[in-house]
Amino acid sequence: MKYCSISEASARFSIPESTLRYYEKRGLLPLIERDEAGRRLFSENQMALLETVICLKNTHMSISNIKQYMDWIIEGSSTLETRLNMMREHKQAVLDEIAIMTNSLEGIDFKITRYTNQIQENTKGEQERT
Repeated sequence: MKYCSISEASARFSIPESTLRYYEKRGLLPLIERDEAGRRLFSENQMALLETVICLKNTHMSISNIKQYMDWIIEGSSTLETRLNMMREHKQAVLDEIAIMTNSLEGIDFKITRYTNQIQENTKGEQERT
């Protein structure tokens, strides 16, 4: 099995090593192996779990919910339905947040258009006066 060091995992996902250490400390990266010198070793499975953690974190899932999700993964297939329900609920929360952001973006676009038009009108007025 191929392993990655913490620096390789950090580089692959463009996150600081300190973040990886924090995730492990909080239980988001269970079963991290270590070499004889105590350095963390990320297996392919660990890298896949890390990718999931990053995805969930990027979509604003709380650390405690990610921890719960990881605990259910460790418990095994008896938690599949529970994990599925969590993912469905989280997906809906993400969709709701996207809708809010899209609506807010429309408000920002309105302001950009308004200010652009005002600047153009001011520039045109100044040119007419000269």
